[in-house]
Amino acid sequence: MFPEYRDLISRLKTEDGHFSRLFERHNELDHQISNMETGVTPTDTFAIESLKKEKLLLKDKLYAVLKKAREAA
Repeated sequence: MFPEYRDLISRLKTEDGHFSRLFERHNELDHQISNMETGVTPTDTFAIESLKKEKLLLKDKLYAVLKKAREAA
């Protein structure tokens, strides 16, 4: 996710608690969705779609923080 921001992501994960929490939640959702889609975790389509929407919202928030941090640098 966002390879052009790799260094900034590494820095923000250690320096910005809010960013770190958003990033961790995004990764948790990615893992949950993967498990659901592969059948490891029983679920239904509605649950998967709901998690995907939450993940996309988090991605948008992460991108906004990254853009703001890059502009401030």
